[in-house]
Amino acid sequence: MRTLPAALAAALQSGATTLARCWIVRRRDGVVHGFTEHDEDVVIDGVVCRSGSGIDGSEVTSRLGFAADAHELVGALADDTLTDDDLAAGRFDGAAVEVWLVDWSAPAGRLKLRAGEFGEVTRAGAAFTVEVRGLAGRLDEARGRLYTATCDADLGDARCGVALAAPAFRAAAAVGAVTSATRLTVHGLASFADDWFTGGRLVWQSGANAGAAVEIKAHRVDAAGVALALWQPPARPVAAGDGFVVTAGCDKRFGTCRSRFGNGANFRGFPHIPGNDVVVRYAVAGEPGNDGSALA
Repeated sequence: MRTLPAALAAALQSGATTLARCWIVRRRDGVVHGFTEHDEDVVIDGVVCRSGSGIDGSEVTSRLGFAADAHELVGALADDTLTDDDLAAGRFDGAAVEVWLVDWSAPAGRLKLRAGEFGEVTRAGAAFTVEVRGLAGRLDEARGRLYTATCDADLGDARCGVALAAPAFRAAAAVGAVTSATRLTVHGLASFADDWFTGGRLVWQSGANAGAAVEIKAHRVDAAGVALALWQPPARPVAAGDGFVVTAGCDKRFGTCRSRFGNGANFRGFPHIPGNDVVVRYAVAGEPGNDGSALA
């Protein structure tokens, strides 16, 4: 049961319809944004909740227990509130969100309805939709290590130990031609083998997307030249001559760790652990792999 502030309780008892929802978003870099569904700005503890963004929220149902609740925010992208570049750069990833019910005629009368964090964000033209996940959603996240055949470290982090700044794993290049929204022909990577940068990271150094990063889906080398396929199209148009820096990718398999990076001693997976197919299959007399030795 929630206890209503006296000012808000009095407003509700008066029968006047002066209520509006407000959302305060606190990014991890310290930047704070405020939005409201009211037609005028509302100030909460010094945070201006802007009305011009056209923000609207979906319904949400609160439940007993540890079931995670979630709802969506829908609004318009604007330079003075939430920009397409900020979303593309991931500046709102994991941002904390507070949802308030406010008497806009007297903002001191307000009630915090719930708290959560930004989840998946989708964009369509000049509009965006963001999933706001309740705090109970963290209970669904995997904690600790998992026993898997593949590595659970991120390439280049402290547990991995690979120095991605080395010339063998990092290179500067430029766009030669734009084949499609996610496919580029590039210059400057001819000395690297096919698939070397698959799963790697591309950071734009110049052009309309300077500073933004994207993951590489595929790196191909053939008679036509060097081509990169990106997992997502850049937020801004890409032009020939745009510069970028790429770092090598890793498929997190032991063979790749050992042969490509010479880092087998730091491999953070369990390459010899039996898979489901080994566990459930029948043992056949004379068949290799049933003598208790390590799997190849």
